[in-house]
Amino acid sequence: MKARSIMRRYGILAAAALICVLAGSVVANAFQTFTVANAAFYSYDLQPGANSAAITPPANLPVLMMGTGLSVTERGVAMATILHIPAGFIEWVGLESTSGAAITQGYSATAGTHILFLDFGHSVDVQVGSADTIVIHNGTTAERTGNLELIW
Repeated sequence: MKARSIMRRYGILAAAALICVLAGSVVANAFQTFTVANAAFYSYDLQPGANSAAITPPANLPVLMMGTGLSVTERGVAMATILHIPAGFIEWVGLESTSGAAITQGYSATAGTHILFLDFGHSVDVQVGSADTIVIHNGTTAERTGNLELIW
């Protein structure tokens, strides 16, 4: 009887140890490390026909690009994911701002190629600046303001 009691205790201890190991494994997986996103924020205040300074997105990474048009009569919001292949091209897919919102997609190294409209009237856009850069372009006859944020 005594041997059976001792075996039972060892069985309970073994089961408890197994539960602790399994619980520890689950908790360890729940606390895996993660990477905090990097971001770059650009405000623009552009005269008619003007371009912003060139912006170089990080290379070989998916970059979320979110933009706003904040001018009183031309507010808007748009976003795209872009990919910068160094000395190659800029690639993108996203959603244009309202007033005919549509999917935008493509790739190019040619300066002036349209990527994404940021405002309601589709006159302020992000364009390819070069194979390695983008610019914000004001294609209207009035001053325009807004923001562009890149997150990677």
